[in-house]
Amino acid sequence: MIKTKSLMVISRTPQSGMRLVMMGIMGMLKREVLDIAIFKPLVESLKKDDDIEFFIRYFKLKQSITTASTLNFDIASKLLSINKQQDIYERILSDYEKLIRKHDFVLIQGMVNLELEEIIGFDINFEIAKNLQIPTVELINAKGVNSVGKIQEYIDYLINLSKRSNVRLLGIFVNRLNPKLLNSIRSIKRAIPIFAIPEIRELNSPTILDILNQTKANLVTSEDVTLDRTVYQVKIATMQLQNYLEYLENGDLVVVSKDRFDIIIGTLIANYSKNYPSIAGILLTGKMPIPSTIDKLIDTTNIPSIPILSLDTDTQSAVNMVSRVEAKITLENKRKIALVEGIFIYYIDLAQIKKYLLLEHPKVMTPIRFTYYLYKRAKESNSNILLTESDDERILRATDIILRRNICNITLLGKKDLIEQRSSALGLDLSRAKVIDPQNNPYTEQFVNKFYELRRHKGLVRAVAKDLIAKPNYFATMMVYFGYVDGLVSGATHTTRETIKPAFEIIKAKSGVKLISSLFFMLLNDRVLVYADCAINVNPTAEELAHIAVSSANTAKEFGIEPIVAMLSYSSGCSGIGRDVEKVREATKIAQSLAPNIPIEGPMQYDTAIDIKVAKQKMPTSRVAGRATVFIFPDLNTGNNTYKAVQRSTKSVAIGPILQGLKRPFNDLSRGCTVEDIVHTVAITAVQAGNKS
Repeated sequence: MIKTKSLMVISRTPQSGMRLVMMGIMGMLKREVLDIAIFKPLVESLKKDDDIEFFIRYFKLKQSITTASTLNFDIASKLLSINKQQDIYERILSDYEKLIRKHDFVLIQGMVNLELEEIIGFDINFEIAKNLQIPTVELINAKGVNSVGKIQEYIDYLINLSKRSNVRLLGIFVNRLNPKLLNSIRSIKRAIPIFAIPEIRELNSPTILDILNQTKANLVTSEDVTLDRTVYQVKIATMQLQNYLEYLENGDLVVVSKDRFDIIIGTLIANYSKNYPSIAGILLTGKMPIPSTIDKLIDTTNIPSIPILSLDTDTQSAVNMVSRVEAKITLENKRKIALVEGIFIYYIDLAQIKKYLLLEHPKVMTPIRFTYYLYKRAKESNSNILLTESDDERILRATDIILRRNICNITLLGKKDLIEQRSSALGLDLSRAKVIDPQNNPYTEQFVNKFYELRRHKGLVRAVAKDLIAKPNYFATMMVYFGYVDGLVSGATHTTRETIKPAFEIIKAKSGVKLISSLFFMLLNDRVLVYADCAINVNPTAEELAHIAVSSANTAKEFGIEPIVAMLSYSSGCSGIGRDVEKVREATKIAQSLAPNIPIEGPMQYDTAIDIKVAKQKMPTSRVAGRATVFIFPDLNTGNNTYKAVQRSTKSVAIGPILQGLKRPFNDLSRGCTVEDIVHTVAITAVQAGNKS
């Protein structure tokens, strides 16, 4: 089997979902290869190409934008018109070979320009693939095709065309497929794999941000977090308010004249009401000024704002502009990106293509590999994770992302009607999340009885047990204790003490574990490290430090990181003296005796542990120095400050604190956590839950 370091994706029609498929393949490659380049030989403009910019920024590719393309369509057309076709291939080949020499793999995006192909009269994508000896995958736009036979005929045509053209075809993607035809297309057996993706309405519908970027509309409201709302249809509001409200649907963009204050305010209130659908936004038209009372109303109420746009044109012209807006997957649209990732996890197995590619696995765990395997294992765990703080918008947004990515099942603690009202007003889909009301449920009496039984030897009285179980974190912890959920994540609005105290009292440590501790997964630019303990143990003894080291090494291994443990101090090797460094030296000996198969060394300074050049000077014979993946800090003060310094100064992602040693998965969030932090922490908790089952 001949393996290759490049692959070309070809689509013959516009709006076929090229970016979706390229994202899926690029994601697969980034999990296996450290250094990938994107190459789009022919582009509209050499100065700016949205696809190239998107892939370089989203996947953090190590190339400049200028290396990602060769010719624009105008230059290519001129060269073709004077029979300089060979010049095109030679220029493209020269740029391609530079990328192949410099990078581990090159992913090529074929052009979709029907006008150019009509002028030149042949398939230039195939000619490029043939001349550069690049294998291909084809992308079929099945939108509107309701016959399996027609799709099958086209699949056979592409296979035969590839053979005639001496182009190696590795697979065919059938995208935007009628969901009713999904199983029939999957059942088609050919020598190459056929991948089927159904029509996903949201992916092929524009967002408010798309409208802002592709029209002359201005944003009136300031809450940019709502710009990822999807527009499914446009409604022109001309009726009286009471009549107009009956026609509202989910995803409406309401187009209304600026002087219809009744419609504007009525739409805002309807969006907040659980009795009406979730509206995408409002587009104000006309040359008159926007009523200043709108801002006053939004600022002085708790009604969540929806995007309000403005166009200084008549209503019909505004509608015409919006109708021409294309749906895009952009860096700003986290929900669409999450949906794309979920689609590939659910529908596509690229292992059938991967076996033909020459992929040199990176020696270190990269952030993209880490998050991919994290999400994959979380999905495989089929865990149900409880989130306690459903009154926090970040929790609701994270739940939406988790469900879109199919990471795990989610249970929310709170009142169902309030969660539905809030999520609808925010334009989120939480319909797959289970909701438990801590004030109205069948569990409270059971929880009070068990908690009283567990803690009465500590002097707890039944009345106090009842009061404590009424608190969300205690109620949630009992949900975990009884196995109604598989794990818990909290801390977005609670202190670490408020979050973990119930776990220490109810869940308790696993058998054989002498110390509960915590760690952070630090997602740096090119690697993933483990820092411990940065949240729980203030000033651990030598023996406690050793247990933290062994626990952290085991957790690192559990998540695919080879544990190479550095016991940190202010000196390296035998150079330092003093009580603090002696504690680390003793802890190292204890840890080595507890885990003789894991490389554990110390004391050493941080730069010695992480930098191979410094390591060669200070500890040249060390197995750990310069290669460490697990960093054990001597105390909480050092660990907590270091993780925050690294996180903020390098713009790294810090996931944690992750608790280790408890009988059941129970993890804390920082009160400054982002939506991404919550998603990562929930995924880690799901994996821990899966490993315990």
